[in-house]
Amino acid sequence: MKNVCLLYLLLIGLSACGGKKTDSISLSGEIKGLGNDTIYLYGADRMHDRMDTLIAEKDKFSATLSADTLVTTILLFSDGTEYPLFLNKGNKIQIKGSMAELSSLQISGNAPNKELTDFNQDLKGLGTTPSGKALEEKAENFITEHPASLVSIYLLDKYFVQNPQPDLTQIQKLADRMTGELKDRPFMDALLNRIEEEEKVAVGKSAPYFRLRNAEDKDISRSNFKDQYLLIQFWASWDTVSRANNAMFRRIYKKEQKNKNFALLGVSLDLDKKKWQETIKADTLKWEQACDFSGWSGEIIKQFAIQTLPTNILLSPTGRIEGKNLDETAIENKLKEIEQKEKEKKEAEKKRSKR
Repeated sequence: MKNVCLLYLLLIGLSACGGKKTDSISLSGEIKGLGNDTIYLYGADRMHDRMDTLIAEKDKFSATLSADTLVTTILLFSDGTEYPLFLNKGNKIQIKGSMAELSSLQISGNAPNKELTDFNQDLKGLGTTPSGKALEEKAENFITEHPASLVSIYLLDKYFVQNPQPDLTQIQKLADRMTGELKDRPFMDALLNRIEEEEKVAVGKSAPYFRLRNAEDKDISRSNFKDQYLLIQFWASWDTVSRANNAMFRRIYKKEQKNKNFALLGVSLDLDKKKWQETIKADTLKWEQACDFSGWSGEIIKQFAIQTLPTNILLSPTGRIEGKNLDETAIENKLKEIEQKEKEKKEAEKKRSKR
């Protein structure tokens, strides 16, 4: 009888353990065309700071993951495509989709994943090549209607922060609509700090004073370009887009090298001096070049709140920031404006001298 009672108590204990809700995350997926490949999963902020590997066989994959709270992670595919995945303890996440359409995976398992899935499905109604403005309007509507969703942070970053010429006022306005809980997230904290720093060097503001060593190992500063419009080109030898962009600056330099009212300055984020010097020679960068070999930690990078490469900033002779991330047409238009201003200035001086 005693043995029967012990067995009964053991069965009750096992039953209770089996019915207990687990904190682990069950993830399974099938992406057509994935084949036998590897997907990496990493945290988008400090709240999930580890890397997981998802091994796919015949398009399918599964894994058991963990998270202490609701976090934003990123699925990184072998072709470089990134896609957000939201995880929370106890979730059962299912992923479906196709390698031909990774921009709109179907993910279920919690509210944020469903919200992003629905949002991307809604975007299909805009056609195959929607305008940037149409996408921004959709993202803005979502953020306004979902002020407590992690998806709102993702959309703010994708459609507004990563814009080549981000509208800081609009970003701040959208960020203000989010709940305090979202604003306490590491990403939002960093974003709001970034907005504050970028506002200091927005178009119309005075540029900070800087001093660098040039390719001849001499000190140069803003004072070296007195009475000139200065176009600062931020680049690096290791950045392929920067290297491709050098062709545009070569054309500009060739046209304007005799223009006394205009100057070009290349500021590199290189760490290797030899590689920097070799690239200057290989890419025929004949205009003034400077580098402090501190990479993203460089003082001038912090002063001008540089976040991406390549970036360019146009300064007036008085040090006023005239424009940012200008393309070749915009630069040419600015140069024409400068030329017109100089003509008007000379004509005014002539008139005054005749009086």
